[in-house]
Amino acid sequence: MKNIKNSPSSDMAGLYTLSLRMVIGWTYFSAFWRRLILENKLIPDEQGYIGEKFNHFLPNALGIKPIIEYLVTHPDALQQSMMAFTIIEAFVGVFIIFGLFTRLMSIGILSLALGILLGSGWLGTTCLDEWQIGVLGVSGGFVLFLTGSSFYSIDYYFMKNNKSFTQKRWFQWLGSGSFPISKPKIFVLAGSLIIFGLTLFTNQYFHGGVWGTLHNKSVKPKLEISIISHDNSDLKFQVYRTEGADVYGSFLIGIHILDKNGKILKEFDYKELAGIPKENIHNHYVAKVKPGKHSLIIPLGAKADVTLDIDNMFQISEIYTLKLIDVSGIEWIERIE
Repeated sequence: MKNIKNSPSSDMAGLYTLSLRMVIGWTYFSAFWRRLILENKLIPDEQGYIGEKFNHFLPNALGIKPIIEYLVTHPDALQQSMMAFTIIEAFVGVFIIFGLFTRLMSIGILSLALGILLGSGWLGTTCLDEWQIGVLGVSGGFVLFLTGSSFYSIDYYFMKNNKSFTQKRWFQWLGSGSFPISKPKIFVLAGSLIIFGLTLFTNQYFHGGVWGTLHNKSVKPKLEISIISHDNSDLKFQVYRTEGADVYGSFLIGIHILDKNGKILKEFDYKELAGIPKENIHNHYVAKVKPGKHSLIIPLGAKADVTLDIDNMFQISEIYTLKLIDVSGIEWIERIE
């Protein structure tokens, strides 16, 4: 059997990334710590449920939107997935902190960070928070894959004590030790360029951060109105919140029905919106449109069919529009066909 030994240069590379390993490890383990130890955020329909946070990613996710939409429309599958992700993050975080199977765990770090980037890279009210977390996690995972762990790691303990499995080729790929390829310069350059390209592409896609006009979809709420219908007594429409801060809802304080000249024919004020019966709101996802104390609350990513009592006010051949008014003063208008 060929004896595989760690080189001094790989020992030092693994040592120099010790702080990176510990900080990234805690970043992912802390997700488990926050959700299950400090608070239980895995219980559906309770405040802080992580599934609702996941729902916030939906409107502008890149590439993985169908997966997110499937999960937020299947609550049982969503809860199971959130539990699985939390357990995976805990194992990956602990193993990285202690340097056990470091290269395998770094692939987990890279994969989890890529999911954060594609799902929520568009979020962040001030500093493009989620995008930065995503791209730095991807690059940090790649660096740890290259260096592995050395001193102050369980991998190094196994190697120092000449455990038989550390002499296997697979341990160099999944654990630590000298990087097991003959031309590391080409591999490092290719990987770095791919990650840098991903960084530039997502920065431009989500925020216009490379050229053109900068934009931030987390600053103010945006509602989409669709599927408007009416009969003699009810007006029905679908509302979907696609932008704005994920920690702050859109608060509707007024709904107006206007004639072709912009005259208000029917008005629902904040008291009436706060008193809409729950059976008149059909939510599609786990983030729910619901009456609040002084408004109709629409969280980020929420989509619902809303029914309003209009008292037989429509006349055939007339042109009407529907206006929604946010507490911030923002208005959204859509024609009623």
